[in-house]
Amino acid sequence: MKITILTLFPEMFAPLYGSILGRAVKEGKLQIEVLNLRDYTEDKHKKCDDYPFGGGAGMVMTCQPIGSAIEAVDPCHRARRIYLSPKGRNFRQDMVYALAACEHVVLLCGHYEGVDQRAIDLFIDEEISIGDYVLTGGELPAMVLTDCVARYVEGVLSPESLVQESFSENMLEYPQYTRPVEYRGRTVPEVLRSGNHAEIDKWRRAEALKVTQKNRPDLLD
Repeated sequence: MKITILTLFPEMFAPLYGSILGRAVKEGKLQIEVLNLRDYTEDKHKKCDDYPFGGGAGMVMTCQPIGSAIEAVDPCHRARRIYLSPKGRNFRQDMVYALAACEHVVLLCGHYEGVDQRAIDLFIDEEISIGDYVLTGGELPAMVLTDCVARYVEGVLSPESLVQESFSENMLEYPQYTRPVEYRGRTVPEVLRSGNHAEIDKWRRAEALKVTQKNRPDLLD
């Protein structure tokens, strides 16, 4: 799978090349391409933004660099093109599965007051938001989406690591424990030390339901 990220601030994406994703990139299981939109502008001063028509605060990212960049990385429109935007659909686990099945995903990171609507209309398939709040730009959402989707690319994680995760069955994950058995008066539940896998599975489902009811009851509706 290939993920192409178009941004005005490529230096922000260094974390994607560390830890599990970094190892997957080195092993050729995943390709992450971070490109600077300024490399595609026709403006001699490398400008990629301008004042908004109608007035208002801030600047708006211009069409030309975005269109040229997307046409360069996806000339036949075979990739799924996504604009990270607070106006988009809320990112959910079912969307992760769908995107993980794509061969190529292109992520456009907005900045300032946003992107000229014509660039969205002409070059973008969908807008996605990672939550009901506003950030300074689309770079952090692009990293979140990349991390979520990349986990499901074959070979990035072991299959066992993807079983019974939060949201996998519209429930949050059950509590996890490791050594020592006792810490500051709190002990690991006895059932997890019993070796009885049927009872362990039963406990985990009950605890997952309890956590979901407390923190995200909307998932159970």
